[in-house]
This record gives sequence, structure tokens and C-alpha cells, in this order.
Amino acid sequence: MSTRPETMDFLLDQLGDLPGLRTRRMFGEYCVYVGDKPVGFVCDDQLYVKPTPAGEALLDEPVWGKFYEQAKPHLLLTPDRWDERDLLRALLLATADALPAPRPKKPRQPRAAGSAATAPGKTRAAVTKAASVPAKAPAAARKRRARKPS
Repeated sequence: MSTRPETMDFLLDQLGDLPGLRTRRMFGEYCVYVGDKPVGFVCDDQLYVKPTPAGEALLDEPVWGKFYEQAKPHLLLTPDRWDERDLLRALLLATADALPAPRPKKPRQPRAAGSAATAPGKTRAAVTKAASVPAKAPAAARKRRARKPS
């Protein structure tokens, strides 16, 4: 079951104008970012926050959960706890502060001119098709076929 849009609307309303807040839809669920750091996930209408000592310290009794079977345990906040707006905002900000900055992305390497994939005068489809056509039979095999009576 995926997260309903109404759930995300309510969560974003509760978080208000949290600086650097954005969400991104992924596979029917959502990733919550604060300042380009992924701090949590909203899956099946529940908020899973990345575990950090700062985040755990804010919760009286942390509840742990996994949003899929192989995932690492995350701090679980069900929608009934989302009414505590100040706690929710403090938890996401503390988690973002405790997480390391994301790694910078490597720049893409430009393609080499004249490579097989981009041969001059040929489209990618033509190159792919040419690569899938079997090579000609050796000359000896062609001669044998020519000598056989039909």
C-alpha cells in the first residue's frame, strides 16, 4: 500500500515553513529532505526518521520500525504523533544537523568523438542494429555452398 497524497499534505502542513524542506516521490512512497539531506521516509502513511543520537534524545520512548523487510530500523512516528508540531520539526532539524553532508556528484564524462556508439553519419539505432547482425561466413564456407549442386 502506498502513501496517500492527503497524508503528505497533512505532514507538510504540520512542518510548515521548515527551512530547506522538500519531498520527493519514489516508488509510491516519499523521501523527506531537509537541506539536501534525506532525513526520513514516508511509507504506508507512517514517518520513518533516520536514526541519530540527537533524534533519539528528543523522543521519550523511541519506537523503531522498518519500512520494508531488509531495511535498517528507523525511528517510527505514526500520524497520531504528527500533531506534536514542535517535536516533529525539532526531530527533523536535529536529524539533518547530525547527518553528514551528501557526497558531491561526479561530473559526467563527455563521450569520445568517433566511438562506435556515435560513429559519424550513423544513428545509435543503426550502430546497435549493425552490432546485432551476424558476421559474414568465412570465404571457404561461401565457396563450399557455391559448389554444391542445387
